[in-house]
Amino acid sequence: MTKQIFINVVVKDLQKSMNFYAALGFTNNPQFSDDEGKCMVWSENIFLMIMTPEKFTTFATKPIADTKTKLAALFSLSVESIDEVNSIMNNGIKAGGIEPNEFKDYGFMYQRTIEDFDGHTWEIFFMDITKFPTEQTS
Repeated sequence: MTKQIFINVVVKDLQKSMNFYAALGFTNNPQFSDDEGKCMVWSENIFLMIMTPEKFTTFATKPIADTKTKLAALFSLSVESIDEVNSIMNNGIKAGGIEPNEFKDYGFMYQRTIEDFDGHTWEIFFMDITKFPTEQTS
């Protein structure tokens, strides 16, 4: 079996969140979706499970964090170009997301950050590894 990653997050408004993630470029997989959770697909091996608090608690072993006031994790998605970063961000902002800080340009990596309605933080970035600084040896 191919290795895959499933990221599971709690959302208060399932449909609103599904629309937001669709605006970022995720697609819905109805096979793994129901009235309390939606499977949103980023790529053939990366999936985002957005769930109501009730459904999430059936999997949780700890209390659910308030991601509107505390950072639980940073999720990062790589894309093919700076234009794609900006396009995804513009679509996400139009869909109701917020950009909590200015873009970052590290020379080899361009990154922007967006938060969904529940405060889940996503970093959308493009990296050109050929521009990564190399260590100088003496």
